[in-house]
Amino acid sequence: MSDVDEAPQKAVADPETYRESLDAWMKTQMPQASDLRVHDVDMPRSTGFSNETVFFSTTFLESGRSTTRKWVARIEPPDGGLFPIQTKDCEISCEVQHRIMSAVRETGLAPIPEMLPFERDLSVLGRPFFVMEFIEGQIPADVPRYTQAGFLVDEATPADRETMVREACETMATLAGLDWKAMGLDWLDVQGKGEPAFRDQLLLYRDYCVTELADRDHPIIMASLDWLDANAPELAMGISWGDSRLGNIIWQDYRCASVCDWEAVSLCPPEADIGWFVMFDRMSYEDLEAPRLAGFPTREEQVAIWESRSGREVADTIDYWEIFGAMRFDAIMIKLGDRMVRAGILPEEHSIAVNNGTTDALGRLLEREGVKISK
Repeated sequence: MSDVDEAPQKAVADPETYRESLDAWMKTQMPQASDLRVHDVDMPRSTGFSNETVFFSTTFLESGRSTTRKWVARIEPPDGGLFPIQTKDCEISCEVQHRIMSAVRETGLAPIPEMLPFERDLSVLGRPFFVMEFIEGQIPADVPRYTQAGFLVDEATPADRETMVREACETMATLAGLDWKAMGLDWLDVQGKGEPAFRDQLLLYRDYCVTELADRDHPIIMASLDWLDANAPELAMGISWGDSRLGNIIWQDYRCASVCDWEAVSLCPPEADIGWFVMFDRMSYEDLEAPRLAGFPTREEQVAIWESRSGREVADTIDYWEIFGAMRFDAIMIKLGDRMVRAGILPEEHSIAVNNGTTDALGRLLEREGVKISK
């Protein structure tokens, strides 16, 4: 999720080193599997800055027959996740993902891969990590954006696209019905008092922005926080997936096979998810000047699908939730831009921490609301 034209290239560890470590670790997790070996380790360089991902396979004997399974390891990045830390229990980003995915999987209401236990021991891979089963399928790309190239452009029919977007909106709406208390998600409660409120998130993001900006000016994001504070709705709290978009779902025949990338989860009105979804839709079409693909539901249709499945009304406040989403996106661009400078991908004078397409998009949304930005 960046504004650069090409996916950032990161240095990765030696796959053979990871193979040996994963081989030993997987044997402890699958003691019943005889002659287990890890092979076909793949560590793509073109990845985001939220997690390091390792793909690998295991082959072992099961009931006298050779069995091969594919897995994915998600490893904590050296300097942590991009999104604000919700509570002290959320300081390890990949542990947050493991805990929430395990909890959602237990409900059976959304497809989540099989998860092996979370690993804190740094002697295994050098950083905390977890392993989950590999789910076959297609993932809409960010670079180039799925509205410009890839299977949705080249292969999908209008009916396929409609099915896919409808499925995404209905999946989000199903998540809106999850009960955070029944799921034991008090570890996500920012104030820790058992009464989370939406303003907890606004304050958390304001503190995050001030900290990450240090002494830099960012009039657009600060204006957005002021506007969000002044217009905050009073809504029932729930679980927000946090990064709700087509590219964070694995698709099989244009149906949702797995809901992925939960590092941004929070206790928040679930309306935030449909807001993020329509924000990303706007950025993927209008902001890229890409013609809308035939069959893709409109913004209004996406909202209506979500409302119908969730039983919650958001049409009158969707502009608010889109601006909330754009603010959040712009906030993590501060940390992402700084990471890219530290990694040598961008020179400091060309940092995208403040000046980027997401900031521009947020500014346009605020102008639509009549907000004057002080320069």
